[in-house]
Amino acid sequence: MKTNQKEKLFSSKFIQKFLDNESKASLSNKYKITEIASSLAYYLKSFSNINKLLDYICLIFKHIFKEKIILIIPLNYEGEIWNENIKISANNDCLKIQEEINSFLNKFNFSKNFKIKQILNFENALRNNFKEYKIETDKILSRGKCRGFIYIFSDNLAGDSITDDSNFNFIQNCLAVGLENYCLIKTKKKHENVDREISTGAEIQSQLLPDYCPVIYGVDLAAHCRPALQLGGDYYDFMCLKTNISEKRKEKARWALVIGDVMGKGIPAGLLMTMLRGMLRAEVLTGLPPDRILHDLNQLAINDLDQSHRFVTLFYSDYDPRTRKLRFANAAHNPPLLWKSSDQKIIKLDAEGLVLGLQKEAEYHCGEIKLNENDLVLYYTDGVIDTANCLGERFDEERLIKTLTKLCKQSYTSQEILNKIFKKLDDFTGQNRHLEDDASMVILQLK
Repeated sequence: MKTNQKEKLFSSKFIQKFLDNESKASLSNKYKITEIASSLAYYLKSFSNINKLLDYICLIFKHIFKEKIILIIPLNYEGEIWNENIKISANNDCLKIQEEINSFLNKFNFSKNFKIKQILNFENALRNNFKEYKIETDKILSRGKCRGFIYIFSDNLAGDSITDDSNFNFIQNCLAVGLENYCLIKTKKKHENVDREISTGAEIQSQLLPDYCPVIYGVDLAAHCRPALQLGGDYYDFMCLKTNISEKRKEKARWALVIGDVMGKGIPAGLLMTMLRGMLRAEVLTGLPPDRILHDLNQLAINDLDQSHRFVTLFYSDYDPRTRKLRFANAAHNPPLLWKSSDQKIIKLDAEGLVLGLQKEAEYHCGEIKLNENDLVLYYTDGVIDTANCLGERFDEERLIKTLTKLCKQSYTSQEILNKIFKKLDDFTGQNRHLEDDASMVILQLK
């Protein structure tokens, strides 16, 4: 049986049972309260239809407090007056005043952008319109938050306050729990929708990164990006500078190798990096040297980056497999580490340049180096060296250089070296600790 059918059946059965019990003079008040408590508990545990719960609460108020008229004004999960679910509990002798209250509510017309402090205006208007009644008011509170308001109309101006009645407080608390559950369910659904959208965005972004490393003559490539969140601001890419040529000819063509990092992480960083990727791919096809590529890219992206209050570090290089020359320019990114096999040492590849998005007329410098057999270049983002362990110690650049030096002295492929560095990072951070920032690495090794 569907949930809404079960709710309808349960509600109708309880109402009929309640009315039948009311006709029996021997029924004690204690038994009625026990029945109400049991039924409310079952309803709150099993069902989620807030409209039926409000009807249910009004029915209970109607039969316990016959001489009272009770107005319930709930707030939805956004904290606004829930106009369509405003309820009035009144017996048949009070139909006229019930109509008057409904007419007053229609005339008052709560604003869509209702604020809780504005309820005072409503309460003053309510008391001015119904001066012949004693009107008590109480907030429906749950976890310190206001989930609605209750107004009790009584023609006995000197009577005891209903808000001191234990039965009233019990029913009011059950109503608060029901409204809170509704808000939590709505919030959960909203978060689930956002999570689905983020997962979709992460899937699309992961497809923008290269699925595999290209085949470049005389080169062994490996690359991997590990985002701290589902969406990341790290980026790497491989682009052939010549289009419309065969795959075989591409192997010996000039290739661009780039790695970058948007300040921050998560959705904003991911969106900006996706935008930057499109701009960069268009610039690469011009065939300009690395310093001109970064200069033009900075001018194209600076307005978008300035509005987002973020900047980008990026290292751009191009490699010619026929001459083994690597040209490069740097927009304040972590300098790649070059392992010189002949000297058995590591040097940094760096060139002067500002981050992208800081100054429109920023200038960049071009560096060039010739690679030899067994030389290796490690491109990486700051998430690698900024990784911290449980003691707060950073992995730092010195530890990365020592690790890379040790691995380069052995006969490992680029992929094996990449895997071992990430394994070293995992061992350093410890079990069940995630990276605090996106971490990406690209390795270019001459065979």
